[in-house]
Amino acid sequence: MGTEIERKFLLANDTWRGLAEGKWYRQGYICSGAQSTVRIRTIGEIGFLTIKGPTRGLARAEYEYRIPVSDAREMLANLCRAPLIEKIRYTIDFAGSIWEIDEFKKENDGLVIAEIELEQPQQQFVMPPWVGIEVSDDPRYRNSSLVIDPYSTWDKK
Repeated sequence: MGTEIERKFLLANDTWRGLAEGKWYRQGYICSGAQSTVRIRTIGEIGFLTIKGPTRGLARAEYEYRIPVSDAREMLANLCRAPLIEKIRYTIDFAGSIWEIDEFKKENDGLVIAEIELEQPQQQFVMPPWVGIEVSDDPRYRNSSLVIDPYSTWDKK
């Protein structure tokens, strides 16, 4: 079984810009609930099907499979709830850890989140100077939640 252990943070500043080239991601959700989430994703010309189990603390079961990009595009168009998640992902190596920065577009424009995947929930890592407040425990920042309640609809007072 695959396990995903990740922590999410808002960005403190834009000093990360220019450290990596971004890749365009499109993703949608066939289903999303407390027990499981089924996601379809394209990264450029590659398609993926991902199934995730319930979140327990920072961890959850994750199974990801490469699928034909034509199938992924059809599923995104015909099976997934709108709006789709569209974002540019930047991958940055900082102090021996890989950070992924997602710059959301369209309905979630303006939201930028940094994620780090860990081997263990209590794993230590060096915090980059561009990382701000942790939002790992706030379900609003899950991609599956951003489909239902896009960032553009939030009251940001």
